[in-house]
Amino acid sequence: MKEKFMLFGLFSLLVLQSCKKEEKNQEARMPIQYAVEDFYDTKSIGGAGFNKDETKILMNSNVTGIANLYEINIADTTSVALTKSTVESNYAIDYLPESSKFIYSSDKGGNENAHLYLADRTNAAPKDLTPWPNSTNNFMGWSLDKKNMYVSSNKRNIKYFDVIKLDTLTWKPTVLYKNEMGYSPYAISKTERYIALTKELTTDTNELYIYDNNTKTTKKISTAKAANYNPMVFEKNDSILYYATNLDSEFSYLVKYNLNTGKSEKVFEDKWDVSYMNLSENEKYHVIFINDDGKNKVLLFDHKTGKKIDFPDLKDGDVQNVIISNSENKLLLTVGSSTSSPNLYVYDIPKKELKQLTSTISKKIDQNDLVKAEVVRFKSFDGKEIPAIYYKPLQASENNKVPALVWVHGGPGGQSRIGYSNSIQYLVNHGYAVLAVNNRGSSGYGKTFYKLDNKDHSNGDLKDCIWGKKWLAEQNYIDPNAIGIYGGSYGGCMVLGALAFHPEEFKVGVNLFGVANWPRTLKSIPPYWESFRTALYDELGDPYTSDSIRLKKISPLYNYQKIKKPLLVFQGANDVRVLPIESDEIVAGVKKNGVPVEYIVYPDEGHGFQKKENQITTSKKTLAFLDKYLKTKK
Repeated sequence: MKEKFMLFGLFSLLVLQSCKKEEKNQEARMPIQYAVEDFYDTKSIGGAGFNKDETKILMNSNVTGIANLYEINIADTTSVALTKSTVESNYAIDYLPESSKFIYSSDKGGNENAHLYLADRTNAAPKDLTPWPNSTNNFMGWSLDKKNMYVSSNKRNIKYFDVIKLDTLTWKPTVLYKNEMGYSPYAISKTERYIALTKELTTDTNELYIYDNNTKTTKKISTAKAANYNPMVFEKNDSILYYATNLDSEFSYLVKYNLNTGKSEKVFEDKWDVSYMNLSENEKYHVIFINDDGKNKVLLFDHKTGKKIDFPDLKDGDVQNVIISNSENKLLLTVGSSTSSPNLYVYDIPKKELKQLTSTISKKIDQNDLVKAEVVRFKSFDGKEIPAIYYKPLQASENNKVPALVWVHGGPGGQSRIGYSNSIQYLVNHGYAVLAVNNRGSSGYGKTFYKLDNKDHSNGDLKDCIWGKKWLAEQNYIDPNAIGIYGGSYGGCMVLGALAFHPEEFKVGVNLFGVANWPRTLKSIPPYWESFRTALYDELGDPYTSDSIRLKKISPLYNYQKIKKPLLVFQGANDVRVLPIESDEIVAGVKKNGVPVEYIVYPDEGHGFQKKENQITTSKKTLAFLDKYLKTKK
């Protein structure tokens, strides 16, 4: 199922989890406790693709403290820096076809107005391919002959994204699809004839359309029944579209739609959501991702026969991305786990050979001192079973009780998932248990569970977090008097809500750019989210109607007088999703209560902190705050 629109979703990328359960009866031991700088010596990377002869890989890494582009030689795994930004983060997109030049994306200080740039190995200034002021631009792929690049952009109308074609010789833009109805463009057929579009109705239902560029007509292909549709990819012959849907099902499955006959055929399903599908260059293979209880299950198939192809054995690794080379002989894999930051691997399909290209975990850290997360479930206030990702400190025991945090992901509709988190492992390494709750309304657990928080925010979902706290308190190695709550974005709002509406439950709260005033936030959402506005208001409430009464009632800002526990707040000055005034005002309000409040604002960040220096400060300040106000003094 396509995730609920993530109003406050970037933070959820920071909340990661693991698939392999730690032994319950493992004896407690004292791990080496590492400095925060040791953890953040670990690199964050992202692979983008193969060069023309498939001897090199384009990637980005924050090894210098900020994301820049690098090129890895597959043969000897050496790398060369391609960009050297010291101010803005640069993220790799792809090589320019038939060239050693490359494309990357970058915004200004986290303002989300991303532009696409073309650069080469010289010191010449990069070329802004989307030089349109106050616009947000996203890469959408290449034409079949590789002579054109597709981009979705709101340059014409800041509210809606058009599909624009840029030829790779002059980079002159041509509008391929003019979006005047608030649709969201997803997939483009190789001939440019068809574009798959969705129309958001609610955050859990939408409609699927096909735009025909030849006839300039738009055809609805979804049914009248409420469901979610996620377009994936067109086959080359302009006759087949693949999409995922949860029509008449709790979980999304893969459908093959024939554009000539209008017939739909279910071609793959699992007991969990099918979250992604893609085709290789010449359609020899297709790859399918399944959101298997928060961990990716990845399957590779012969596209013509449907036969499953051997996939490399990655032990307990979580495959986060797969790129199939144009020759269809190699896979570029991004693989991580709860104790290992993501690394890049190349898999030779014919030879069945796997080669690791990067080693991102800090050499200062022994992975045996890190904690493998486990999936747990607990009963909430109404008997509903709530999934969560749990990190138990190695030093925790009945004779050495430890403090704990309930960790709340972003959203609404996010999900705590598998992967490596410096911030979580740093806290766990220093003796804090972390329970990342997938409260009702989280994605990945079926559409019924997904909708349980609609128009019920700060009630059932917040109680799930409180019952998660109760579960922690029942563990004989947890100090029941030292449990706090931590969250970012929508999760930050849950932190503030917990302190305001259940003031005796948690001893402290840590809020990263959380919503404090719902009516204001919903009125000030970025204009380029216009296509999602109605759906968002359907779930949370329309601030321009009588819903504003309930929205005000559940807004922590209007209840700040009830907050009596220590509070730590972080905010990016350039945040366009949760405006800085949200944090400014809640901090000012809580200070009036005589409560200890610490407040850190980053002038060079937006919604989510990208610069390593700021990430280090966030983790260091958080641990110091928890040691001072949460941990029981001995």
